[in-house]
Amino acid sequence: MENNNNLEANTTDECCCCTGKHKDREEKEKKDLMNRLKRIEGQVRGVEGMLENDCYCIDILMQVSAISSALNSFNKVLLSNHLKTCVADNIKAGNDEVVDELAKALQKLMK
Repeated sequence: MENNNNLEANTTDECCCCTGKHKDREEKEKKDLMNRLKRIEGQVRGVEGMLENDCYCIDILMQVSAISSALNSFNKVLLSNHLKTCVADNIKAGNDEVVDELAKALQKLMK
């Protein structure tokens, strides 16, 4: 990554809810997460097609349930990576505020 400042600015501009922080992910982690999101996107498009084709409600509900499970799985992987990298590194560096940030995020996720 040639210019980290540009990447950071672009990332913040593209996301309306970002904290302004940046995370350099390993290529394997990024690829895994992106593949998961692409599959979820495909599932959502499939549900859209089901609606367009007047599929039965229960069939659509089952597909939406599968999407919810896939999103939960995505969150588990992302959270695990966050704990192993961001949280651990910040604690080692003496930045305990990351624990409060994580606690707030978990409260929102567990609604």
